[in-house]
Amino acid sequence: MTDRLYSVEQVAERLGLHVRTIRNYVRDGRLTAVRIGKQYRIAHEDLEAFTGRSVPEPVRDTARRRRHAEVSSIVQVDAVSRETADRLTSLLMGAANTRSGDAEPLRVETVYDADRARMKVIVLGSLSDTARLFDYMEGVLAS
Repeated sequence: MTDRLYSVEQVAERLGLHVRTIRNYVRDGRLTAVRIGKQYRIAHEDLEAFTGRSVPEPVRDTARRRRHAEVSSIVQVDAVSRETADRLTSLLMGAANTRSGDAEPLRVETVYDADRARMKVIVLGSLSDTARLFDYMEGVLAS
């Protein structure tokens, strides 16, 4: 067993719950905790058992953190035909499912408004993958 113990406040923050809620879980016996002095401490393994999934370790040292940048974009394309919108959607979905390196896959949503001949594309992902995706879009729209 490891010695990773969390305070009630840390568990509440990790789970997005109020501190009182976590204390009630402990008092009701739903969340196993150890009382040290006047405070409860929850073991990492007990927290994982309570949530039913693994709980990532908190990153305390910024030197160990890996820098991460993500792009959120909404692109509106006017005067686009249904056929072009369908072709563009297929291309974007295919490109979103390919990864570069260890990056998370792109998240892409498309919406086509036939009455206005307008398409919206929502992209969430890494800087390089999003830039690559926009190059593909530009190629399809330029033709």
